[in-house]
Amino acid sequence: MLERLQAVEDRYEYLNEQLSDPNVISNAKKLREYSKEQAQIEETVQTYREYKQVTEQLADAKAMLEEKLDDDMYQMVKEELDELSERKAELEERLKILLLPKDPNDDKNVIVEIRGAAGGDEAQLFAADLYKMYHRYAEMQGWKTEVIEAHATELGGYKEIIFMVNGSGAYSKLKYENGAHRVQRVPQTESGGRIHTSTATVAVLPEAEEVEIDIHEKDIRVDTFASSGPGGQSVNTTMSAVRLTHLPTNTVVSCQDEKSQIKNKEKAMKVLRARIFDKVQQEAQAEYAESRKLAVGTGDRSERIRTYNFPQSRVTDHRIGLTLQKLEQVLQGKLDEIIDALVVAEQSEAMKKAEE
Repeated sequence: MLERLQAVEDRYEYLNEQLSDPNVISNAKKLREYSKEQAQIEETVQTYREYKQVTEQLADAKAMLEEKLDDDMYQMVKEELDELSERKAELEERLKILLLPKDPNDDKNVIVEIRGAAGGDEAQLFAADLYKMYHRYAEMQGWKTEVIEAHATELGGYKEIIFMVNGSGAYSKLKYENGAHRVQRVPQTESGGRIHTSTATVAVLPEAEEVEIDIHEKDIRVDTFASSGPGGQSVNTTMSAVRLTHLPTNTVVSCQDEKSQIKNKEKAMKVLRARIFDKVQQEAQAEYAESRKLAVGTGDRSERIRTYNFPQSRVTDHRIGLTLQKLEQVLQGKLDEIIDALVVAEQSEAMKKAEE
């Protein structure tokens, strides 16, 4: 492990030198590439440097104990030795985690797609609740959200809503939301007071840059149409809404959120690129997807990952068996406790595999 850490520190120092080189500074692509790589390993390097410092202090403290010391000094050095030993153990565990292979998409923005599934009107109302939950969570993280496409219902739900989340590390946290979310409650439309079970599905796609996925114009069919509101009525007489069809994969994306056809096409292209990128990744990285599924169950989008039980004010994440009596707080966007637990579970599983 120490050899790997030293190699990371050496690479960090090399990048430092490169970022001061006039040839690199004048090359925007290289500068961005090196800056990004340095930022990704900075925490590992800083932690490793503290580890080396603590190790040296520990050696000094042990050497002092072998000298002739009065009782007070001996006790003081012994306490320092205990504190340093504890800190060294903490740093070793942290370094093991930092050396685990990282998901290359973790730093990316994401496109989130929420759809009402089983349960009709109630499922669509629940889809709206999930959108509000993620919107609030994003605000708490300092991220920005932007609606790309929304098909609202007259009751205030969503048949489908697609939105983008822009922010550092958005995918690293929101990727755990992939899957089917289940709600148990008495619907607004239920007069008899019976509890219904409905579901909504969430898909979280990392934003793909043009250099990562090559889409040719000749492979895309572009259709334009008038925007429509809840119930299908036309709300715009101009042909501003855009539908893109990627012919090789038969992937269809539409966008009507903007009044401008150009802006709608730009937004639709982001979703199209993300969906195709996700499809390519799912196929090419089956082994990685399987390891994620084994760890926290995020590999299959049809899998029921979480239940929101209103009568008992309870939220249960089925992948790690976590239950919280904090339904209202979770729906207000306070997802950190759940997501942090999922991150720890995945890291623990990855560490077990690394040790095998």
